[in-house]
Amino acid sequence: MAQVSRLPLSEKIYQRIFEIFFQTAAEIRTKKAAEEFFNDLLTPTERIMLAKRLSIAVLLAKGYDYRSIREILHVSPPTIATASQAFKYTGQGYKKLIAKLLREEAIEKILLDIGEGFAKMGSFGQGKGTATWRDVRRMIQNKRKQKQF
Repeated sequence: MAQVSRLPLSEKIYQRIFEIFFQTAAEIRTKKAAEEFFNDLLTPTERIMLAKRLSIAVLLAKGYDYRSIREILHVSPPTIATASQAFKYTGQGYKKLIAKLLREEAIEKILLDIGEGFAKMGSFGQGKGTATWRDVRRMIQNKRKQKQF
């Protein structure tokens, strides 16, 4: 668990450290850059804690119940409840990012459905190229299986 000093910070210092933190986070443009930054900044435990908290909110937004979330992420009901409260009753930043993530996943699903449909049509018969279409279809199906939730 992360520890914070009990010694209070002056308001100016408090504002400045968060200004630096948020400005630095705003500079991250790619998934790779984000991964490198958070791997350097956070301990493995802190990374897991934050990733699970965000994943709980995503699963709740997708309609998963507490029992399913507990089984998937191996978290306790109080942890789920805390993340749920933050997701439901705090500012819009959390909700906006999760909504964007869900939209992107929906678009990806639509594109995979279209690709699989074309691959299915192309894989009928015995002619030249049908094996390639079957390979494409298998590749799309494997991509779907990679995401657990």
